[in-house]
Amino acid sequence: MKRVCYNFTVLGAGCAAARSIMAGKTNIPRERIAAALATWASAAILILLFGCTRPPRVEVTSVTREDLTSTITSNGKVEPISPTTARAEFPTFVDKVMATEGQPVHRGQVILTLDAADVRAQLAQARNDLLAARTNLQNAQTGGPPDQVAQLSGQLQQARSQVANLERKQAALTELVAKQAATQEELAQSQAALVQARANLQALEQRTTALAQQAKVDAQSAELRMKQAQDQVASLEEKARSAEVIAPADGTLYSLPVHAGDYVKVGDVLAEMADLRQVRVRAFVDEPDLGSLAVGEDVQVNWDAMPNRTWTGTVEQVPKQVVARGTRSVGEVVCSVKNDKGELLPNVNVEVRIVVRKSAGALVVPRVAVQYDKGQHYVFVFGDGKIRRQDISVGVASELKYEVLSGLSPGDKVALPRGDLSLRDGMEIRATEAK
Repeated sequence: MKRVCYNFTVLGAGCAAARSIMAGKTNIPRERIAAALATWASAAILILLFGCTRPPRVEVTSVTREDLTSTITSNGKVEPISPTTARAEFPTFVDKVMATEGQPVHRGQVILTLDAADVRAQLAQARNDLLAARTNLQNAQTGGPPDQVAQLSGQLQQARSQVANLERKQAALTELVAKQAATQEELAQSQAALVQARANLQALEQRTTALAQQAKVDAQSAELRMKQAQDQVASLEEKARSAEVIAPADGTLYSLPVHAGDYVKVGDVLAEMADLRQVRVRAFVDEPDLGSLAVGEDVQVNWDAMPNRTWTGTVEQVPKQVVARGTRSVGEVVCSVKNDKGELLPNVNVEVRIVVRKSAGALVVPRVAVQYDKGQHYVFVFGDGKIRRQDISVGVASELKYEVLSGLSPGDKVALPRGDLSLRDGMEIRATEAK
């Protein structure tokens, strides 16, 4: 390595001359001596400050081969895959709570109960109303109220019998009058009675027809009232059943926001349960990174609350649109993640890394060593005490390293930048191996 140094013997000679002058061993005039000493002092200072320039120290590292993965890192939120949410279906008070938030629950286990006294009273009245509506419908379908139908039927039968008897009597009297065995007056009286009986029969038949027609109309109304009563009973039965919150399957009770004695309104959340052995993570990936995503890519999830744990999964669904999230434009990537121990809880915020590309045995350099200028990646390669610019092409990129597709060979040494030093092509350096 070339070095430019001033000969420090100059300083030695100057010191010797100064000692001679001070000892009185010279005949040089004092004015010339003073000027010479001033010149010597200036030269000494310059020699001390700039007399020896040394190349800067720069760390270098070797180009190696290793397996490299390219990842997209973003934030995300954990979601249960098939959650069960119990909500209040009527306004009331929480009666009893028999579980605690975060505990495992089993199918059929009672979580809590609500005060349903009012609902049960309404249900009893609704069942009575349904019974009455069903009775009215049956009556209408059989022609009308049973007592009226029976009464009219008896009267009609009696009237028909009376008409038949009077018709037979009328025929007999007609024959007798012809034989002069009966008088015209008797025949006229019989005729009048028959006309009256027929009029009475006709009136009864009209009443029967009208009752039947009215029964048809009543049947439609009764059927509607019965349907309404059935719906009311079904609704109240559902509310009465909902007063007892039961786990529908084995899982984890991950949310229990109510306590005994709390007042709840319709729609308030009472409990949330799910099987957390498999969860869904919704990752919010920035728009520029969306092009490299595909279904089935590997996913790694980390949670600040458990920094030493990593959960794995795969991309389940890639986004079809970009949405605004704060100041970012993101796509929502749905990932399926294994959670065998149930440690990841719904709604927690996590860090998500999606492996988008892999390269086995890649030639790699640190990302910090790679610079970019006018569409070209390049590094500074060290050799013979100098660094020189070397253009390269890159492939897979991880958070810390680039895959080198061309421009470098295994064992080449590349310079790492220093914050206080600008590297230049042809620059002399003192190389030290990076740790």
